[in-house]
Parts: sequence; C-alpha cells; structure tokens
Amino acid sequence: MSDETNETAGPARPHGEGGKPERVIGTPAGGQPLLGGGAEDEYPAPAGAGEELDEKSAKNAERAVAAFFLLSFVASVVFIAYFIGWSGRNGGMHGVLRARESNFWLGGMMALSFLAMAVGVTIWVRRLMTSRPIVQERHEFVATEEVRAGFAQDFMEGAADSGITKRPLLRRTLLLAAAPLGLAPLVLLRDLGPLPEKRLRSTFWADAVEKAHKQGKKGVRLVVDGTNRPLKVSDFSTPGAMITVLPEGIEHDLPETEVLTQTAKAVTILINVPADQFKPAKGRENWHVNGIVAYSKICTHVGCPAALYEQTTHHILCPCHQSTFDATDAAKVVFGPAARPLPQLPLAVEDGYLVATSDYHEPIGPSFWERG
Repeated sequence: MSDETNETAGPARPHGEGGKPERVIGTPAGGQPLLGGGAEDEYPAPAGAGEELDEKSAKNAERAVAAFFLLSFVASVVFIAYFIGWSGRNGGMHGVLRARESNFWLGGMMALSFLAMAVGVTIWVRRLMTSRPIVQERHEFVATEEVRAGFAQDFMEGAADSGITKRPLLRRTLLLAAAPLGLAPLVLLRDLGPLPEKRLRSTFWADAVEKAHKQGKKGVRLVVDGTNRPLKVSDFSTPGAMITVLPEGIEHDLPETEVLTQTAKAVTILINVPADQFKPAKGRENWHVNGIVAYSKICTHVGCPAALYEQTTHHILCPCHQSTFDATDAAKVVFGPAARPLPQLPLAVEDGYLVATSDYHEPIGPSFWERG
C-alpha cells in the first residue's frame, strides 16, 4: 500500500538541516503562496496599508494625492490654454522659429499632467487602499446567479476599500484632473487644420504666371533655389546638367508663414537633355527650350524629393523607394512604385531668360493629393 502511494506521489523531496524539506527552485520562500497572503506572510503590505488604516496617516496621504491631482488639472489647463491662445501669436506655433518653444510648453505640460496623475494614483494605492488576501477560484466560464451576486458584492467592497466612496476629496480631485485630459484629444483635432479642398491641385507657379501676364510678360522667370538668381538660357547650356529652380518672387510675394509650404510645392528640377535624345510628348512640343525641360521635384509615389539624376541614362531617381523616371520621355515611370510621370512645367524664353508660361497641367505629388 505504501509503495503504491509513493509511486503516485513521486519521489520524496530532499531534506536539509533539521529535517525540513529544501525549497524547490521556482517556488516562494518559506512556503509563501503565489497569490494572497496570511499571518505567515514574509512580505508585509506597504507602510500605512493593511486591513485597518491609520486615519491620521490616511488624511495626510489623502491631501498629498489631492495636491497631485490638482497639479495634473492645472498642467492640463495650461496645455489647452497655450495650444488655443498663446500658440496663435506671431503666426502660430507651426513656424520654424517657434517650434522649440511650442514643443517645450506643450510637451512639458502634458508630461507634467500625466506624471502628477500617476504619482497621485500610486500614493492612493500604496497608502489608502486596504491590503487583504485575495483568492480567486477557477470555475466554469458561465456565471451563476450566486456568482454574479458575489461579484457585485465584491465590487462594492472593493470600492469601499479603495476609499473612493469614503473620501469625497479624492473622488472630486480625480474627476477634476481627468476632465481636461479627456478634452485634450478634441482640442488637438484643431491641429489637423482645415480641409485642403483644391489647394493641392495648384502651386505658386500659377499665381506668379498670372501676375506676370498682367504686367504684359510672357511668363514668370525661373530663379535658382538658394541664390534667387534669374536663370538665362546661356547659363544652362551644358547637356546633362540639372538644377533646382523656383518661381521668381516666391519669398517676397507671400507671407512668412506660407513661404515654406508654397516653396515645397513649387520646387522644380531643370534638366538639359541632349536634343538628339529628347522625345517631347504629344501636345508638349513647345514646352522645352532646346532640350531644357522642367519637371516637378516631388515624387508621385509618396512625395519624396526626386533629386538624383543619372547623366548617362537620363533617369531621374527618387532615393526613398527607387522610383525612376525618364527625363527624355516626359518623365514617364520606368521603374519603381510611382504610378504616374512627374508633372512637366511649360517653358519659354523671354529676353534671354527662362520663364514658365503656366502652372503644371496636372496635380503635383502623390496621387492621393488629387483627392483634396
């Protein structure tokens, strides 16, 4: 009989000094249960916690928690106030010069709000919630009426143990601190700005050409990006050359807050393709000047700058996803994920200078921009 019992129970555990069984690796020391606790618990509850709380210490902890919740509320209010009000000064917080200031205030206030809330909740749990052994029994997933009633009772007891019903100061300051945090995502929707509508379908080239036409000119002059120097045909007569150009006046005719946006849309690459290899598209025979052709620098895949040019193959390359366009054949896609050619800018000559006679005839950038 004893042999069968030993075979079922398995081999006996080794004994240490005094005849006591040695602790098996992976089990708590001293026979400590994995869940819950008891009188022999070697890991007591945090100071100030237990089945009964010291009311004097609890009051001090309650004031500390309320102070952190109030600090969280103030930080959230400052975040919202800065975002709505102060960020509107001097052209808004989206300018390059104000990015550091806005990041400091918005990021700092939101971090302070979350940190104060976390510290307050931590003190609440460690100093104000009672610590009782909890045993969770495992049963069938379908709960009986008795189990549901027991859950409701346990929930109410847990709420009472947490102090949220007994201590109105904590409850009110917690709700006060959480309210602005709930409103913050709604306020941040303002940062998305207005719908683009059809503004992505045109560039500053259109306004500049219209202004030039009103002055009796054929078109707007092309200026070199970085120097703003108007470009003559004789300055760009070497086959295989490439340069980045912009419409003349873009830095002077626009508000400071719009210069960067409009420049990013209007940026254009000018390429001198050998005349014997150039194949102008149908209807665009007059859009080039002796093989000098202009294409949008914005890749039609996801909007990266297509800024690389291979002189031997006359291919325009986008370094982001390797979309490749043929500069000799209307910038058609020859490789990569781009779905359509780079838009072409019509060119002409006026008083020896290269000019654009109109805006791009198709939307620039990725195809999804057309849905604006």
